Amino acid sequence: MLKILFLTTAHRYDDDRIFYHQAKTLKSEGNQVKICSLSSEFQGYLEGIEIESYSILEKSTEEKTKVFERVCDTFQPDCIICSEPLAVIASKKFKKEKKISVIYDITEWYPSMRMVENFSFPLNIIHAVKFFLVQLYAGFISTHYIFGENTKKFPLAYFFPFKKSIVLPYYPDDIYIHQHIKKLEQNKITLCYTGQFSEEKGIGNFFEAINSLKNKKPDLEISILLMGGTRKEKDEKYFSELISKYQFENITIKKSASFESFTEAYTDADICFDLRTLNYENHHCLPIKIFYYAASGKPVIYTDLKATRQQVNVSEFGFLVDPTNSDEIADIILTYIENPELYFKHAHNARSEYEKNYNWNVIKNSFINFIKKSIK
Repeated sequence: MLKILFLTTAHRYDDDRIFYHQAKTLKSEGNQVKICSLSSEFQGYLEGIEIESYSILEKSTEEKTKVFERVCDTFQPDCIICSEPLAVIASKKFKKEKKISVIYDITEWYPSMRMVENFSFPLNIIHAVKFFLVQLYAGFISTHYIFGENTKKFPLAYFFPFKKSIVLPYYPDDIYIHQHIKKLEQNKITLCYTGQFSEEKGIGNFFEAINSLKNKKPDLEISILLMGGTRKEKDEKYFSELISKYQFENITIKKSASFESFTEAYTDADICFDLRTLNYENHHCLPIKIFYYAASGKPVIYTDLKATRQQVNVSEFGFLVDPTNSDEIADIILTYIENPELYFKHAHNARSEYEKNYNWNVIKNSFINFIKKSIK
């Protein structure tokens, strides 16, 4: 039995990737698995996995590092899987003493724009360079890499090309999927947006596309399903202004669903959207809900991002668009309405593509073998 420890600062202990996919898979292989998170409070066991989690993100780097070091010393893992640079750096001492593998699971673009947005020029540049160097240092300490997407291989795969790595996408496990393929009702459509209600994530582009659709086909009965919420005060203000500006009828706003019930929560949706802003960071970050939408049989309309274009064959079950071209997006929705057979084909293709290419079982054994080989 191997002892495997997950360390994460910003992710919750019940994060979908860490807990529901990686940790549960390693536990099912007979390993002893523990998760330590610094973003939420919980101590105990979930489905046989030990959790030691604290809500201390606001604490100093030194204090957070001490928690990770103490957990390493207590648990005595054979392998550590880290989700952020601080977790990797905190494992350095234990790695050196015990000669174990430290795997850096790179799922976020680092440094992200949000990490430097509160700094004015030139401090934002200075901090970006600092965070970049921290990322390189974490890459140096790590023995292996897991990349969530091909587009996140830079810079570590280029600075440390001889370190073993694997690309492990965010494919869903079918036990968490509620499949619901619909047929379009005549002159009716339900459009769905999930996630953060912010300008950067594209809620404004979504509303503008709906407004264009209403202008093009005034008699169309449009239902809007929003799942999620705002995180910052500026996002709350922005979203309130959108609601006031457009005053859409038939709009339903739900809070974020739990991971297990996520795909069931948007059952009524006909088309799912992600119209986030086109920028350098977003181009290198794949919006992962596309796999869940496909798994549940929902056609999609997504921003034409480099990461999405490279890794998902969206043309089989949806469209990639310029998120600011509301007329084009409205025309695509009308294409579905006027050609219900195309909609039904895309809905079935979505599920089929997921079953063949985008589900956890396709990549699970590669992940298990990668972890095993890292420990030898």
